[in-house]
Amino acid sequence: MAVLVSTLFISLDGVVEVDPSWHFPYFDAHMGAAVGEDYEDVDVLLLGRATYDSFAGAWPDRELAGGEDATFAAQLGDVRKVVATRGTQALGWRNVEALQGDLVEAVAALKATPGVAKILVPGSISVVRQLLAAGLVDELRLLVHPVAARHGTRLFDEGEPVYPLALLRSQVFPTGVLRLVYAPATLPGARGYEDVTDRLPGSGQD
Repeated sequence: MAVLVSTLFISLDGVVEVDPSWHFPYFDAHMGAAVGEDYEDVDVLLLGRATYDSFAGAWPDRELAGGEDATFAAQLGDVRKVVATRGTQALGWRNVEALQGDLVEAVAALKATPGVAKILVPGSISVVRQLLAAGLVDELRLLVHPVAARHGTRLFDEGEPVYPLALLRSQVFPTGVLRLVYAPATLPGARGYEDVTDRLPGSGQD
């Protein structure tokens, strides 16, 4: 069964609709290395249509231009890309296909495909929300910028139930960016206020 990884740039107030004005000032070699790790050994890129259009509108030209980002652009071009889209128009880039059928069912089948070990979902907020709700996200990798964006689409929408998460690892970059990697978890028991009064300051507990 493949591991499905969601990777997102996010502000302190939860905005994942990235604004270049607050994102790029924090993009340094440490963040670049983290992004590179996310894309290592990826068998399939799973993208929402808006994220795909952003990628396809930029990376093929960057590959052709042969600049410093051409190697990464070629990597994106070479990998298999599956796009969640309701549109019927040609997608245009190489190694790309439209996701067929229901998103959750199709992604569950993709995770079970022999030879597919790692699926990466960059951005693609609508897709990530649906996959979180369906329990199909194995790792949530967040690069938390030390800025309150104050407007824009947030990762988590209003709804039930809560999403308990376990912190697998963390890093602090010199810019103040936090790299946090979470996996789905369960709440650490059913507790209320009366269950924790012995842990309050002055209760006598160490």
